[in-house]
Amino acid sequence: MTTPPAPRRRGRPPRTESADTRDRILGAAREEFSARGYEKTSVRGIAKAAGVDSALVHHYFGTKEQIFAAAIEVAFAPALNAPEALADGPVEGVGERLTRFVFGVWDNPTTRAPLLAILRSAVTNETAAAVFRRLVAAQLLRRVAAQLDLPDAELRAELAAAQIVGTALMRYVIKLEPLASAELEQIIARVAPVVQAHLTQP
Repeated sequence: MTTPPAPRRRGRPPRTESADTRDRILGAAREEFSARGYEKTSVRGIAKAAGVDSALVHHYFGTKEQIFAAAIEVAFAPALNAPEALADGPVEGVGERLTRFVFGVWDNPTTRAPLLAILRSAVTNETAAAVFRRLVAAQLLRRVAAQLDLPDAELRAELAAAQIVGTALMRYVIKLEPLASAELEQIIARVAPVVQAHLTQP
């Protein structure tokens, strides 16, 4: 006689199952936001893509805004190492190091796709833009500013970021030619001195 399976215990799922489910939901959220943008993505759609109930999405992440923030943080993680690129060498080369690092992240197809999804959502929806601003300000620009040790360090970091992100927007999202087809080294050679000026010149 076959022994029936033991009944599943109620309550929180095991830790490993919780981690797997959370990761699956987060992956589905990144894909949904990437394909549909912030406004057209719903918690129900994320749940369906992840193969779970909508209540479980709320359980792990809360609101759609909170899910978007979590998805951004994971997708944006490679770029968060930019402040270390500033510290790794003389101040005279900080503009090139930062520009080369950030464009290296953008030029990699694996890391580019989620960044494009974030940028598209941020420029078309104010809620998404607010989440993006909070993440970039708290985890990237303030850390870059801390490396500069200058009175107007935050403004300098924001201007440098605007130069790099603006160029990336024109190259990878709008795909303006000849910028979209230019060699990466050529772009770095043109953009890095401007970034250097923002960061260090009087």
